[in-house]
Amino acid sequence: MKYNKGAIMRSIEQPFVRDDHPEFETGDTVRVDYKVVEGARSRIQAFEGVVIARKNGRGARSTITVRKVSAGEGVERVFPLASPMIDKIVIVRRGRSRRSKLYYLRELRGKASRLKTDVARQEADRAAVRIARDAAKND
Repeated sequence: MKYNKGAIMRSIEQPFVRDDHPEFETGDTVRVDYKVVEGARSRIQAFEGVVIARKNGRGARSTITVRKVSAGEGVERVFPLASPMIDKIVIVRRGRSRRSKLYYLRELRGKASRLKTDVARQEADRAAVRIARDAAKND
């Protein structure tokens, strides 16, 4: 008997998929608030940078790679999107890219490593926030 392995994997992964993250693409600058446990205490640490890769689709195994330059040194961090350690993801800036993986940014320095702003998507975000604010004000 043949089994549909994809359907089996989706049924196993379904409880772990999170849908509370905003929609973003590679090239967007995001701030990931990540829970860090130090001994008995936990705190939230922000990591802000450009999304240079998104892997494994939209399921429970999907990850993003975020890159920032800290003290002149490039730092990259891979975040599993289904992780309960991610508190929230905030989109800081919408970037315009024509590729799905932006690994070429690793070799660029200074102004050359900046991406152009995707004005259309940024204005759409602002309009959505404005509509939500007006709806909350009218209620």
